[in-house]
Amino acid sequence: MNKQDPRYEKLQGLLRELRKQQGVNQQELADHLGRPQSFVSKYESGERNIDLVELIDVIKALGLKLDVSLVKLVQCLDS
Repeated sequence: MNKQDPRYEKLQGLLRELRKQQGVNQQELADHLGRPQSFVSKYESGERNIDLVELIDVIKALGLKLDVSLVKLVQCLDS
């Protein structure tokens, strides 16, 4: 998959939406992840890709159920 694949934009938007739904800003999420705020900003803007391990960490840091969140992500990317 390359960066121009439209699924990356969907993933970026969904991760941003999930974070905002939880009432968490980028800095708060970054703090939970032990990462700089730029880490969150870069994957949300598409400047960098997020790998599976990082995705799992983000979902957990947002306090979401991993199985439900992954199903939602796959459904979103398939649409």
